[in-house]
Amino acid sequence: MCGIIGYSGYRPAVPLLVEGLHRLEYRGYDSSGVAFDVLDRINVIKAEGKLSNLEAKLDSEMTLLATTGIGHTRWATHGLPVERNAHPHLSQDGAIAIVHNGIIENFQQLKDELTAKGHTFLSDTDTEVLAHLIGEERLSAPTLLDAFAAALRRAHGAYAVVLLSPEEHGVLYAARMSAPLLLGVGAGECFIGSDIPAFLPYTRDVVFLSDGEIVRVENESWEVFGLESLESRTSAKSVTRIAWDMHAAAKDGFKHFMLKEIMEQPRVIKDCLTGRLTGYGVDRRVSLPELDGLPVPSRLHIVACGTSYNAGLWGRQLIERMGGIPVDVDIASEFRYRDPILRPDEMVLVISQSGETADTLAALQLARGKGCRVIGLCNVVGSSIARESDVVLYTQAGPEISVASTKAMCSQMTLLALIALYFGQRRSPAVCDPSLLEALEALSGRLQEELPLMNERAKQLAEKFARTRGFFYLGRGCCEALAYEGALKLKEISYIHAEGYAAGEMKHGPIALVDSDFSSFALALDDDLFPKVKSNIQEILARRGRVIALVQRRGTGMAPRIEAEEVWELPASHPVAAGFLALPALQLFSYHVADYLGNDVDQPRNLAKSVTVE
Repeated sequence: MCGIIGYSGYRPAVPLLVEGLHRLEYRGYDSSGVAFDVLDRINVIKAEGKLSNLEAKLDSEMTLLATTGIGHTRWATHGLPVERNAHPHLSQDGAIAIVHNGIIENFQQLKDELTAKGHTFLSDTDTEVLAHLIGEERLSAPTLLDAFAAALRRAHGAYAVVLLSPEEHGVLYAARMSAPLLLGVGAGECFIGSDIPAFLPYTRDVVFLSDGEIVRVENESWEVFGLESLESRTSAKSVTRIAWDMHAAAKDGFKHFMLKEIMEQPRVIKDCLTGRLTGYGVDRRVSLPELDGLPVPSRLHIVACGTSYNAGLWGRQLIERMGGIPVDVDIASEFRYRDPILRPDEMVLVISQSGETADTLAALQLARGKGCRVIGLCNVVGSSIARESDVVLYTQAGPEISVASTKAMCSQMTLLALIALYFGQRRSPAVCDPSLLEALEALSGRLQEELPLMNERAKQLAEKFARTRGFFYLGRGCCEALAYEGALKLKEISYIHAEGYAAGEMKHGPIALVDSDFSSFALALDDDLFPKVKSNIQEILARRGRVIALVQRRGTGMAPRIEAEEVWELPASHPVAAGFLALPALQLFSYHVADYLGNDVDQPRNLAKSVTVE
């Protein structure tokens, strides 16, 4: 959730920290703060709300003197999002400052113990308890590293922590356990961050830290230790060159990151297909060499959260129909607690944009513990899910900054379609559908042409429907999952209540909500279920409900006849490729509703990009 950055080097640290926090603000924006070491004293400055409030406090010349510091932007877990709960937090004697992402599950027990020893706490956070615990351990530990490790061994839960103390001027210590944290290695400087964009302007050389590791950085030097015995692991760590650049992580002239990332979907599809198709004509095939060493599973369990879960639902029908494999789809936070029955000949496919989603990672570990092979589908090289899966398929979507996920789902759908075709080929070469492969390859160009038209139509409809009381999103077949995703996007950024339903379920209760102030967005694409959806639309119109019908032109170039308040036409396509046209239409509608209402599109209230705590 929260965003962390640390710096040790030769540059003025505080401006660099704030710059990095701006790039991490999608991870949390309830409050923010920095700590830096000047004249052998820790200075802490923090503020409630957006980063602009912190920047207003950073006008002291002293902030330009420090060359070592830590920064944090917060998504609240313990304590209200007010200044006293903002990070960094100090130890009892003020000699140690830390920033933290995660949850210390036994913080209350530790807090009671420390309170009995005379400690006084100024915040409601679990992080301050950890800072005090490190300070308490320092009273008896031979070194600051020993004290840091001893405290972390007693802290149960998930954490990414960075520590600063004048005791070792110019040095930072950092550790991770079930929360993302990585090291950036530059020339004469080192960076610590929750995510690569934090330090991307300065280096693309990254060291991925593993759970139970501590890193010590001082200028350009770094050393990694194991938490339990503090043995050096530096020789086992390698530096990875990241392909992203600042251009990929910038708005590029768009009003919001979300709009930019929607418009990037043609490139995402093209990149995801590159190198994964072989042969020509009728011999065209899907190539996923990562999966070649695995048997075809007797059953596939797809496990994910949020948008990734909706992508899994969409992929289920393809994998069952084309791959011939029974598929279950589970919400990760429920999967891990229901003691699922997993057999050795079954497989688990976990989907996560960040590769750090806490519940999905826990589901992965549960599956492996039961002897199941795990396929990871994620976007971030070196992430926890990528490292812990038996094999990993990278979506290659590039950095996604907006909290509301868009192009990530497009990339996940692309890979799920390829997985369906791949397993179908393994069962029988005749299963591979040349027309679908042709349609997938043509998608990038087709979408590039259509997106500007979709954008204008979405804007028109958004202005007309932005004041509605609520929304149903309706679909059948593969469009059921897209209906769930459309509703999720509208809720996330417009704050209009919306629910996705299988269209046939309307008359089993939900239709009671329909009236002239309640709207429905019906996905009536050109497939075998079109007549059914058309009938469901009639049922809503009969109750005076307002309907947007998303339809496709037929091969003749004409749209089907359908009654609705507004009909939004998409071009004709292969039935599977239709989902890739409908997805950005849903995203653009939500985007323009939120923008019309004046909402903060990229940073919607109460949300953070990567859910790294339960």
